[in-house]
Amino acid sequence: MENSGFRGILLVDDDDVCRITTKWFLNNFGYAVETARSAEQALSLFDPQNHDVVITDNSMSGMNGTELAHIIKLRSPSTAVIMYTGSPPTDESCLNVILKRPTHLLVLKDAVEKVLTASLSDSLPVPAS
Repeated sequence: MENSGFRGILLVDDDDVCRITTKWFLNNFGYAVETARSAEQALSLFDPQNHDVVITDNSMSGMNGTELAHIIKLRSPSTAVIMYTGSPPTDESCLNVILKRPTHLLVLKDAVEKVLTASLSDSLPVPAS
């Protein structure tokens, strides 16, 4: 996927191995990835001018990923939120994609491309008739 106009991903996971591995994987496909160890840290880092996509785990100490997703969508409804987790959410209303771990990282990459493509097509001008 061409990253034209793409700003970045905010990846939120309190598991160091998952966070570092996922960041490395996405970086290898040309994505700029900023990381946070908690939902609270993610909220302090989140900027809709810098992040097109938020990828979050659900089960984290403190605020969980579902709560984070709701706040992200309140701040920026157009930001895509992907939940990449072993503990599925009870409320999916604020999520664009849910991936249950263990899922191959290529499936995560495909999900990122899917939400970015949808976002780009939503922002394209409608041709005059």
